[in-house]
Amino acid sequence: MKNQFVAAICSAFIGLAMVSTQAFADQKTVKACQDEWRANRADNTAKGITQKDYVAKCRADSASVQPKTAPGPSTPATAAPQRKSTDAPAAKTAPTGANQFQTEAQAKARCPSDTVVWVNLSSKIYHYASYADYGKTKRGAYICERDTAAGGFRAAKNEKHP
Repeated sequence: MKNQFVAAICSAFIGLAMVSTQAFADQKTVKACQDEWRANRADNTAKGITQKDYVAKCRADSASVQPKTAPGPSTPATAAPQRKSTDAPAAKTAPTGANQFQTEAQAKARCPSDTVVWVNLSSKIYHYASYADYGKTKRGAYICERDTAAGGFRAAKNEKHP
């Protein structure tokens, strides 16, 4: 009888832990919510929404069981365009140099016969599409491989040309 009671208590704690872990996993980070607020800063400021209030609402909305959409109202003009599933994530910072593109499709249009690589603008290292860092660094751009030398970029040492 005592063993069954202990087993029931343990099961209850495990179930509670699993539910709370799932809730935390679904919740957006403060940084993600801040980035969303900054992306629509003018609209939010005009509506009198402070960043602190927006982040609190954003995190609360993402923790509830709702479809995963950006919180708050958005108009078609401010909504992000839909990317094709074949595109890698867009650059977080707009490319600044010549022959640097924000999307992989733009770079492929410029150099259809060349390999498109992801350039980390901070480290000046580029990555191929088959590797994990492709399209993932904070400051980066898509660029044709033939243009990398002119920009002073080099290939990652642990990656091989596809």
